[in-house]
Amino acid sequence: MHSDMKQHLSSFARSQEVSAAVDLRIMETTDLHVHLHPYDYYADCPNPDLGLARLSELIDIARQQVPNCLLFDNGDFLQGTPVGDFFAYDRSMRAGEVHPVIAAMNALRYDAITLGNHEFNYGLEFLMRSMSLAKFPTVSANILRKAGAVPRKDTHLFRPYRLLRRDVTDRAGQQRALCIGVIGVAPAQIAIWERQHLDGRVQTRDMVDAVSAWVPEMREAGADLIVVLAHSGIGESRHTENMENAVIPLARIDGVDLILSGHSHQVFPSPLFAKIPGVNIERGTIWGTPTVMSGFFGSHLGLIDMTLLQDGGKWHVLDTHVSTRALRDASLHFAQPVQKESTSPILSPAVRKIVASAHDAVLEKIRQPIGATDTAINSFFAFLGHSAATQLVAQAQKEFVAEHLEDSAHKDLPLLSAASPPKVGGLGGARNFTNIATGLLTLRSLADLYVFPNRVAACRLTGAEILLWLERSASAFGQLKPGQPDQALMNPSFPGYNFEIIYGLDYAIDLTAPARFAADGTEIDPTFSRVRNVTWNGAPLDVNAEFILCTNSFRAQGAGGFAGTGPEGIVMEHPAITRDILSNYVSAHSPLNMAPQSPFRLTCAAGTTAILRTSVAAHAHLDKIAEFSPKMLGVDKDGFMRIQVSFDTH
Repeated sequence: MHSDMKQHLSSFARSQEVSAAVDLRIMETTDLHVHLHPYDYYADCPNPDLGLARLSELIDIARQQVPNCLLFDNGDFLQGTPVGDFFAYDRSMRAGEVHPVIAAMNALRYDAITLGNHEFNYGLEFLMRSMSLAKFPTVSANILRKAGAVPRKDTHLFRPYRLLRRDVTDRAGQQRALCIGVIGVAPAQIAIWERQHLDGRVQTRDMVDAVSAWVPEMREAGADLIVVLAHSGIGESRHTENMENAVIPLARIDGVDLILSGHSHQVFPSPLFAKIPGVNIERGTIWGTPTVMSGFFGSHLGLIDMTLLQDGGKWHVLDTHVSTRALRDASLHFAQPVQKESTSPILSPAVRKIVASAHDAVLEKIRQPIGATDTAINSFFAFLGHSAATQLVAQAQKEFVAEHLEDSAHKDLPLLSAASPPKVGGLGGARNFTNIATGLLTLRSLADLYVFPNRVAACRLTGAEILLWLERSASAFGQLKPGQPDQALMNPSFPGYNFEIIYGLDYAIDLTAPARFAADGTEIDPTFSRVRNVTWNGAPLDVNAEFILCTNSFRAQGAGGFAGTGPEGIVMEHPAITRDILSNYVSAHSPLNMAPQSPFRLTCAAGTTAILRTSVAAHAHLDKIAEFSPKMLGVDKDGFMRIQVSFDTH
């Protein structure tokens, strides 16, 4: 099904009866992160804009509208809410018991899925046990038990691809045989990010190399249509080995017909990708290959609608239409006419019972009190250097690491502690902020404070490597023009979880200087520098001195490309989950009363103003950033509060 056949197909189509055409709908979910119920467990309140239970209604309607449908998931479904933690840590699944996510997918009749990086957060045994009762195939071409000399000699964790043979109905009601080849890939960095679970047990291969190797075999085996389930985002156009967001190079592989993408929690087609060469957001194609990405947490359903025709026993794509349907706009979809009556329940009663039971058990657990706080803990102003959320994590990490290195060869090295705000707006939306009021603290509070099931770790770094950490983090900001009003403070493509604040230092960030690193960690120019006047204990930071930096296992293993990370630099990696360490710290120090700490300062020319996009709840805490002369400018179309900050005194 290649573009050079378009002229032939056009004349062929004109010669055929319209009734010979087959309408095929490909549906995608991605990055569900255990969001089954339409509920925000971190805020402990309903949220109708997310969750597979609600998205199942859109799936049911989409099936009613087109006679031939297939449903796929693109990975990251096992971890992401307290529900995932509950089944991994608190309640071992009994023999024959189905994980609630898998039970829901079984009920919704998924045709195939692939794995994301977060499927490995709870260990390989938990993953394999969870997948054992799935009624659909799992495909993964680049996650391996053992790498071979070439991709087709690899030993895989799951089969690299599957051939789905379906009888499809044309517009005249006649059945025709169609073979859909489905192949899956995920970032090769999984072997690094989850080293503590996978070292010596799982290997990975470059996504583009894997797909390129297997597509010819899929064609030889009879695939009429090849669908790539790519747990990968839309990144650079040029292929580099083991690139994390490889959708554009994947789209250029000969023989690939469709790409279902994810990982980066974005939506495609959308204007965000309008200026990228080869991307057509009106058609929803990348280098001519129809591609869809359907958000995260069950926020959207991705659709690729195709018109197929047979010529000489071979199938050809005559037309495609790519779209997404948002739960936020669900009423618009519910109002659309359907072609037939629903043939299946949205979710079976058994699955509804499982989902409801898990939901109730998790609510009971996360509402358990663990202490109290006299300090409001939020991430509203983390990018301005004011964040009790990151401060608390940094303090708990430092205390834990100090205790466990007390009798080690590293005990006399100075301790620093790095923390980033996992919830700080961004692609997660205007509700994606930590917001813990003074008073009682519960396990829900800790889930709101620290989302990921990371472990505490520590690295031995030089002062020079510490400086590179700071420069890498400083690329979160846009470059401001001196004296200009209301510029965007943040680089919108920078993920907040890579904004590492290092406690124990004092430093400034010059917002007029260019960033040394791109948002993905690629070094732009080694001569660029934003970080100024770095001191430790009141003296300039010695680039040759050594420090112990407390962090988390994800970062220590190399995620984000920070200097000095990787197995060789790790001096401690404890099996305890960071949230458990936080719980113990809160209990030991309750009630919390944290004196504000602001390790860094933002500097800019007088008369310059910038716009911070933050939570609407930030209005009650503006006194914390009084030095920026904040002015509230109202709520934007995405629900973020726009706050003008001034640098007249910086």
